[in-house]
Amino acid sequence: MKQETSQQSSVAPPPAKKPRKKPSAPRGRFAFLALVFGVAVLGGGTGAYLVNTAGDSPLGVLDSSPQQDGNMLKSETEQGISEVASRVAPSVVSIAADVESSQGRVVGQGAGTGVIVSKNGYVMTNNHVIRGASNVTITTSGGDIYEDVKIVGNDPLNDIAFLKINKVDNLQAAALGDSGTLNIGQHVFAIGNSLGEFRNTVTSGIVSGLNRPVTASAQDGSSVESLSGLIQTDAAINPGNSGGPLVNSAGQVIGINTAVASDAQGIGFAIPINATKGILASVIEDGEVKRAYIGVRYIDVTPAIAHEQKLSVKEGALIRESRSAPAVVQDGPADKAGLKNGDIITKINDMKIGAHGGMMTIIGMYKPGDTIDITYLRDGNERTAELTLAEYEDPVAASQPQQEQPRESRQPTFDPRSLFGY
Repeated sequence: MKQETSQQSSVAPPPAKKPRKKPSAPRGRFAFLALVFGVAVLGGGTGAYLVNTAGDSPLGVLDSSPQQDGNMLKSETEQGISEVASRVAPSVVSIAADVESSQGRVVGQGAGTGVIVSKNGYVMTNNHVIRGASNVTITTSGGDIYEDVKIVGNDPLNDIAFLKINKVDNLQAAALGDSGTLNIGQHVFAIGNSLGEFRNTVTSGIVSGLNRPVTASAQDGSSVESLSGLIQTDAAINPGNSGGPLVNSAGQVIGINTAVASDAQGIGFAIPINATKGILASVIEDGEVKRAYIGVRYIDVTPAIAHEQKLSVKEGALIRESRSAPAVVQDGPADKAGLKNGDIITKINDMKIGAHGGMMTIIGMYKPGDTIDITYLRDGNERTAELTLAEYEDPVAASQPQQEQPRESRQPTFDPRSLFGY
């Protein structure tokens, strides 16, 4: 027994084969089924959600609940534009007018925009919107139509006119801002009766220039008028927007839209609101249009003019005579204050000419009878004078009645560029 055992132990047995490890059938099957079940639950839940939110819409995923409406999610910029439009819209009106010829025949119809400036019915617009008009109809943003409308008058030196809706005392007047503190690049909005059909159309842009000059005339070359100190903007201005407000982000009116460049992209012009404030005060107080003036002829000083004339300043108003007229109106306010040909007016009260607008714009802030301080240069020396503003009388209007053509064709020019004004 021992020997046999010894012999057997001396020979090593072959290694036993390890059994190959097989996956557990129950565990693998469970994992696969779990995966399939998870996908099914996820897909089914998503499908149920889409079905519930889509409803019967043939377009599939449409969310009709107010909480999920993407149109209700406004960016800060969109929210600001909507608030401005909502705030100003009740003060913006559509103006329609029959235009008569000098023989009294209706030769056309025009449409424009206006701004309510008093709760008792005074409305500001462009003069060319109501020029030659007989019957004027005003429609508010709320749909109220007024036909009992009086043409109060117009500013003889600016494209501004005033209307009066009779027998009202509860209209919402627009808030007026300060065009003298505008900055280039500032965000602005134009609101108006676009194309004469769409009330309170809103466009946005920036102030792209200040103190711009424009010479405007009718298509046949008549009714020429020169406008200065205008606000330039790229906010789209379309036919029918004339007389509508240009407003800032606070909803304050800082200009009255009047023209755009026809051969350029996005160049529009608005009359600074400051240029209208003195006349507006006279209209509201007395019911009459009264414009203040100082009685000088001048040119706006620019860097080019300063270089050409060898002036010591690059901004201001250079008093200069023409071939047919003196520089200072005899017995006018400036004459009485001692101003002369060649003087350069640099400041009116505390407002610098150029930085706060052109001289016509700044004078437009005051009424006839107001006393102002004039700062000017003579031979390089700064002087001051006090003068009392007088009322301007339009010699053309005083000598002959206005006879105008229909205003749907208005063709101004801007420097060498062609403009089309509304």
